[in-house]
Amino acid sequence: MAIVYQTDKRSGLTYAYESISYWDKEKKQSRAKRKLIGRVDKETNEIVPTDGRGRKNKDNANDTEKKENVGIKCAKRYFCGATYLLDSIGDKLGITNDLKQAFPDSYKQILSIAYYLILEDTTPLFRFEKWSSLHTHPHKENITSQRSSELFASITEDTKMKFFALQGKRKEDKEFWAYDTTSISSYSQQLRQVQYGYNKEYDPLAQINLAVVFGASSNLPFYYRKLAGNIPDSKTIKRLLNDLKDLGFDKVKLVMDRGFYSRDNINALYKEHRKFLLSVKNSLKIVQENLEPIYDNFRSYDNYSLQYELYSHTIQTTWQYEQNRPYKGDMIKSDKRIYIHYYYNIDRAAEDEKAFDKKLIGLRDEILSDNRITKHESLYTKYFTIKQTPKKGIQVEVKEDVIAKAKRYYGYFVLISNEKMDAITALEIYRNKDVVEKAFGNLKERLSMRRMLVSSEATLDGKLFVQFVALIYLSYIKKRMQEKKLYKDYTLQTLLDKLDVIECFERPNQRVRVGEVLEKQKAIYSAFDIEVPSSL
Repeated sequence: MAIVYQTDKRSGLTYAYESISYWDKEKKQSRAKRKLIGRVDKETNEIVPTDGRGRKNKDNANDTEKKENVGIKCAKRYFCGATYLLDSIGDKLGITNDLKQAFPDSYKQILSIAYYLILEDTTPLFRFEKWSSLHTHPHKENITSQRSSELFASITEDTKMKFFALQGKRKEDKEFWAYDTTSISSYSQQLRQVQYGYNKEYDPLAQINLAVVFGASSNLPFYYRKLAGNIPDSKTIKRLLNDLKDLGFDKVKLVMDRGFYSRDNINALYKEHRKFLLSVKNSLKIVQENLEPIYDNFRSYDNYSLQYELYSHTIQTTWQYEQNRPYKGDMIKSDKRIYIHYYYNIDRAAEDEKAFDKKLIGLRDEILSDNRITKHESLYTKYFTIKQTPKKGIQVEVKEDVIAKAKRYYGYFVLISNEKMDAITALEIYRNKDVVEKAFGNLKERLSMRRMLVSSEATLDGKLFVQFVALIYLSYIKKRMQEKKLYKDYTLQTLLDKLDVIECFERPNQRVRVGEVLEKQKAIYSAFDIEVPSSL
């Protein structure tokens, strides 16, 4: 018995036949019987069984399809340079491993959509199919719009919290965690938490709020929570402390802006033994009482910082702590140590005073021209004495004592903390909080979160999570670019584009080969401490 191959000239297909030799007694010669085995696959040279009429054998059809879906079906080229960078970052930061533990069945799809959001900037998600056909990515296959919606809906609060806990354990020890919120507008009328509230970008649409916790030193986010759009910042602290406790974070240091200040919040932070650094208003009684004794000598040369070009001074004082105990029907009162860091900037004071004087001139002109504005009535009486006589008409006199009091604290800003540190250290920690503002910019601009278009609560929650995962990658890339001074040569987009043109070549039953990598591309990988790809 032998196997004979024959090519059909019309179709170009090659078929394999089983040939059995036998002796023909009548013709007295050797003859052969042929039986069709199957069609020869052009790529693998394997024999694909058929039913004798050029079609696959029905009994083996399912097995054959399964076999063809494993591995690479045919030779193909993909772009791999940028996704290789993201693969390496995911391994370095533990994102891939943590997602695998929290989402064992869908982590590759989450990663692929996150990659797409990062590399394709503001391109809508329905364009994923085209991107997927040109790039390597963890899931390796297309994710349809329906499948992405199903994926988002499958992401539960429990699995998210598991991921947050795993990521939180990777953060730097003893670093402050920056906490802030942003508003995200939405057209949807179906989402329960979409409410009208204070919109930080003055967008007239209803909104949800998003609260994010960042490592102030690592510059990486590890926790977020979705809030109703009408909840003010100051109302979110107690829930945050409970969430951090649930995640197993006992020693927490929070840095926040003045929107989170309230007596209840400070008392709650003391109660939970949390360290904090918080910006507060100059008008607070505790701030003004402790500034007055040092006010006249504040601008002495030994309080001046050449690096930051401002004056600074720290006061240790006491906080009047109160804890209401409803179950006992009493209130605990005690003194807690607190540090007040004062700063004075001459340039800022001059700008504030100039703006205030312009405002006063405008108010005075409104009065004298008898063109008063209703909403300014309280300001007229606060800053001016107004008289009117038939002979002299309207007379306006400035209340000098009120003006002097208003200008007294121009140029000052204040931080409070319950951890001992000098004023400049506190300032540096607080300024690192800017990473949150930059992250919100990334979420809204690059990750398409300025206005949410989803109409389902579950879909919104899942999409927010995948965008949050993408934000971790973006935050790391931007931090590394700053550290290695890559911004002098690239923007974030041009750096990713520089790597995105690197090709790889796949063939059945062979390792993936990576194309040429130029010196500038090698330098980028080196800046991220990532080995240059050779074969994947």
